[in-house]
Amino acid sequence: MFVSLSIDRYNLPLYSCPVLNEKEKQFMDNYFKINPDQKGFFNEYGGMFVPPELEVEMEKITDAYYSISKSHEFISELRDIRKHFQGRPTPVYFCKRLSNELGGRIYLKREDLNHTGAHKLNHCMGEALLAKYLGKKKLIAETGAGQHGVALATAAAYFGLECEIHMGEVDIVKEHPNVVRMKILGAKVVPATHGLKTLKEAVDSAFQAYLQDPVTTIYCIGSVVGPHPFPMMVRDFQRVVGIEAKEQFQEMTGELPDNVVACVGGGSNAMGIFTAFLGDSECRLIGVEPAGRSFKPGDHAATITYGKPGIIHGFRCYLLQDDKGEPAPVYSIASGLDYPGVGPEHSMLKDSGRVEYTSATDRECLDAFFELSKKEGIIPALESAHALAHAMKLAKENSRQSILVNMSGRGDKDIDFVVEHYGKDYGIDTD
Repeated sequence: MFVSLSIDRYNLPLYSCPVLNEKEKQFMDNYFKINPDQKGFFNEYGGMFVPPELEVEMEKITDAYYSISKSHEFISELRDIRKHFQGRPTPVYFCKRLSNELGGRIYLKREDLNHTGAHKLNHCMGEALLAKYLGKKKLIAETGAGQHGVALATAAAYFGLECEIHMGEVDIVKEHPNVVRMKILGAKVVPATHGLKTLKEAVDSAFQAYLQDPVTTIYCIGSVVGPHPFPMMVRDFQRVVGIEAKEQFQEMTGELPDNVVACVGGGSNAMGIFTAFLGDSECRLIGVEPAGRSFKPGDHAATITYGKPGIIHGFRCYLLQDDKGEPAPVYSIASGLDYPGVGPEHSMLKDSGRVEYTSATDRECLDAFFELSKKEGIIPALESAHALAHAMKLAKENSRQSILVNMSGRGDKDIDFVVEHYGKDYGIDTD
């Protein structure tokens, strides 16, 4: 049985909570108060490793976030945006045909139905609203698959702000539909032309641009990564996913899900849904990383599985590293997952054992992509298909269990790339 604690699903600091034992209740009461600590650490991970001049701006943003985001005016405006602009709440959907075929019960939290087609708008509208209150004139960010870029360009258009999106040259070609969407929305798209020309390089490029003018601009990072306060801010804005999903699943089934599954690159969608279930010991939480082509260095981006603690882009986390301790080359068929680091909160949860982390290969991802499309009429983003691939494994293993998957985005952006490179393997004539 669930009890609503002064619940408003659009009010950031509040959340639905089941009837817990004393230990679990204490955990939930304290978790968001102590994670992160005042210096932005989740145990040993996180922090703020930035140049002194940028540290001043980070502290200003932190102070502003703690004061402005808790105000009635801010919460009311964000609540209105989520309901009337984003189209929240997004539904939970039961995959009847897929479940009947596999055995277990698969449910999807339909973030692909959020405006712009992914969960990214949840934090982008929050960050842009904060920028408005701070008097900022311009939003700067990186993007991998383009969903964060589209979401931030949308937020910039909504609030009348300038927008500059940095994107790796490889991803610009791969995710062309999203590049066009960003430009239509009025954003300037800046190619990252160094290194592997993918997500890590896009972050490098965006940070450099932000350093040029941190006073009138704000860096709206695309995941629960980066220096404090960004991992905390993005998590808090994404918590709405888990808040809704928990209520909806309880209403549909009368119980909690046995498994909650989400893909993990930086890890924003996963933190968004996991946070609502952290105090529920009967819920198994599983993050799915990209195993790519193989587990050889440079062929995957399974950071938590094969990485070790290190520092990247101003924070400490599990990190895939080369022999010199530098961020290692990474790869994923899903552009939004090919990052050598991971959110500091995920790093902490991995060490604690509360969240399990596994991986799915490119081929498993593609199989899930086509299976969901043909069985349920839902084309998933390649990122989300990693989570679905593992959910399908779980469904085959235990027919009595329920699996709630965060369907973090839709696959419109991926269809040209998938059909061109893999269409024939799945019976799609590309001629």
